[in-house]
Amino acid sequence: MSPTVVERIRASTRGRHEELEATAFSAAMLAGTLPLDRYVGQLAAYRTVLAALEGELSRATGPCLASVWSADLVKIPLIDRDLMHFAGDGVFPAAFAAARAAAFAGEIRAAADADPLALLGFLYVLEGSTLGGMILRRYVTEAYGLSGTDGVAYYAAGDRERWAGFTARLNGALPGPEEQEGVIVAAGRAYDHVAAISQALSTGLVATAA
Repeated sequence: MSPTVVERIRASTRGRHEELEATAFSAAMLAGTLPLDRYVGQLAAYRTVLAALEGELSRATGPCLASVWSADLVKIPLIDRDLMHFAGDGVFPAAFAAARAAAFAGEIRAAADADPLALLGFLYVLEGSTLGGMILRRYVTEAYGLSGTDGVAYYAAGDRERWAGFTARLNGALPGPEEQEGVIVAAGRAYDHVAAISQALSTGLVATAA
């Protein structure tokens, strides 16, 4: 039996995922030493990216995209809730990653015109990031003294049942290796962009794990 598109994405991006976890930003988050404005900076960067991705997916009309994308995957309101929470405390995003986020958003918009199926590769990585947030939420909550979902609404969005449903739909929409190729390449590019955002937010940080 041929591997599914999700299996192929996991295999092809494993090294990129490990590189992302090795950034000073990620290490500082796990150590509880990440400056709050860097965390808020990540949220702001992801908002730029998700605004492009969710906007393009919402406008897409292809049957494959429509079979995978659904309104319950929208996360912009969650990030907005987090950003408003911190703004109310006078904390605003560090701007280190703004240019990197804009570059990612630009590639998403270009792909929507040139190869719409590539949007599914970008979506896989961004949806997966909230699944990882199920683990990271505890570190963020403890580091900044947060309670409930205040400031972590985006990180609290991870849901294994929803992830299972999403990956099942993705596998069903792309059963053949030829149609999977562009999605796999796009997932790799998404990891590159997310790593660039993390590297930018690592500026001046020391990569020391907990």
